[in-house]
Amino acid sequence: MSLGPVEADRLDFSDPSAPRSERHRRAYSAIGVDPVPRQLLSGNHLPERWSGRRRFVVLQTGFGLGSAFLATWAAWRADPRRCDRLWFIAIEPHPLHKADLERAHQGCDWPDLARQLQTLWPTHTPDLHVLDLDEGRVRLMLAWGPVSKALPQIVARIDAFYLTGHGHDHGLGPAPQAYDERALRSLHRLAATGATLAATNLSATARAHLVTAGFVIARMPPADAADDGLVADFAPRVAVAGPVGRAPSMRADDAGASAVVVGGGLAGAAAAHALARQGVSVVVLDSHAGPAQAASGMPAGLFHGVVHPQDGAHARWLRAAALFAHGSCAAQVSSHRIAGQVSGLLRGEQGLSLQTMQSLLQTQALPADWMQAWSADRAALHSGVPWHNPAWFCAQGGWLSPVDLTAHWLRQDGIEWRGQTHVSRALRIGNEWHLIDRHGHELIRTPVLVLAAAEDTVRLLGSTPGAWQRIRGQVSLLNADTQPCLKLPIADRGYALRMPDGRLLCGSTSNLNDDDPSVRPRDHALNAETLQRLTGWRAAADAAPQGRVGWRMQTSDRLPWVGPAPDATAGGAVRADQARFVPRRAGLYVLAGLGSRGLTHAALAGELLAAWITGAPMPVLSDLVDAVDVARFTARAARLTQS
Repeated sequence: MSLGPVEADRLDFSDPSAPRSERHRRAYSAIGVDPVPRQLLSGNHLPERWSGRRRFVVLQTGFGLGSAFLATWAAWRADPRRCDRLWFIAIEPHPLHKADLERAHQGCDWPDLARQLQTLWPTHTPDLHVLDLDEGRVRLMLAWGPVSKALPQIVARIDAFYLTGHGHDHGLGPAPQAYDERALRSLHRLAATGATLAATNLSATARAHLVTAGFVIARMPPADAADDGLVADFAPRVAVAGPVGRAPSMRADDAGASAVVVGGGLAGAAAAHALARQGVSVVVLDSHAGPAQAASGMPAGLFHGVVHPQDGAHARWLRAAALFAHGSCAAQVSSHRIAGQVSGLLRGEQGLSLQTMQSLLQTQALPADWMQAWSADRAALHSGVPWHNPAWFCAQGGWLSPVDLTAHWLRQDGIEWRGQTHVSRALRIGNEWHLIDRHGHELIRTPVLVLAAAEDTVRLLGSTPGAWQRIRGQVSLLNADTQPCLKLPIADRGYALRMPDGRLLCGSTSNLNDDDPSVRPRDHALNAETLQRLTGWRAAADAAPQGRVGWRMQTSDRLPWVGPAPDATAGGAVRADQARFVPRRAGLYVLAGLGSRGLTHAALAGELLAAWITGAPMPVLSDLVDAVDVARFTARAARLTQS
């Protein structure tokens, strides 16, 4: 379910000390003056409760100027016994524009923290935006959309709740009745053991919903709060277990956690990187001597999102994945640690008129810093090549070197590489997976195994979790003095981009069930035709292009396989009509099927898998977890059986 369209707010600075919301005509208190953030911290017994923890998670209903987040971050920084990582989730239906946020933060008590937040302030798409701050030790997850829609979609275990955004909550959220109070009854699904809550301005109805959710309410101590403050402890009469398919393999405070990843391409590197950042020791095994030797060894590839009229799960996953890819790679590209271009991408549109494209963007309220609809003339002007149809300008798209990106991810502390290691079998013995080579010798044991080796994943699983295809692709690299001045990477039933050395990369062919590893002249000719169609430029007849061949694993629904492997042997009364309820094989995870959009999928898929394993907050909303869950095909089959 989409959270959109997002309706942003603007501030009126007629009174600089108390800027007013133009949408609700209510004033925000200046950051550092408002006492409510301190009340929220003390009401949740912070910073004491996060002391010595590996991870602590806060959720706020509302965000406003970010007062509560900045105060919490500052308190975390100042605490010598702070948790290793602080996670802060906030839901805001009407986010501010970056310029207004910057102006409102002038004179802030924590200018360095405010600047970090302003620098990474996300675009206003209806998604869960993930921002890594303080060198990755603080993760802020911002859901732009109504609380009544977003709250049921959050997948996390919350240690402390800040209930704001209702009534007149100073700098925390000025909108009266910003959410349906009935949504509070679902907090039991999110509350971790020992969770606490602090709030102001809650109605009697809202308090009753909190009691229904299992919270025991008390008044906030007079020394800490205004006259309407309350605190609560989560003390349910009956503990309700979550869906079996969402259960983690590790506990939040596990020390010495470890995992093995089979596969050293984009998928395996993304999983290993995300796990290592959460403190898990990872060994990566690959049959090749070095990383990215198979399909991930292509010279370059594109990443971008799409716009669909229904804004369904496919479009929303690709949007979230492209935004995450851009946010996680832009700094490395600008510092030349990863070859690429992240300043936009042009994607041709075949079926819609320019007016229909513009209407679609307007209806979904998608911002220009995410997607624009361009006329053929404008596309030609900005790309440097002829253009005949309208096009989508993907402002946060571009191209990356998968080899560079894979190497960058594998350089993360806590990752050990073992190349030239072929895994023949994976056996579960007791509480560990034993990996065996072709000679029957044990290679390694691990409690958590991630299979990220494309089609070898299916072989090691011993079953096929869904329909897929093996597709051969060949790219061509052309070098000539008369090449077009291609300013942006372009895509339209094929793609072309300019490499840093000036050559043009174009392709890719797509051949099903083709095992030929040789670089074929006829495929170069097909790529040359694609290049001519895209740019109007034709390679010289005597040009000798270089090329590379790779095979991609494409799932039937074009979304990746992510998550714990389904257990087909589970007996008893099992509800399997939804992916989250499908029984799983203990400690066995899958990340595969990235297909032709590997650079778009990989980073977010790796983060999601790591969260699944460790129990950290998931970086996408619940229905998108279901959309990429490797067990979705099992659930579909179960629904067909029931119908």
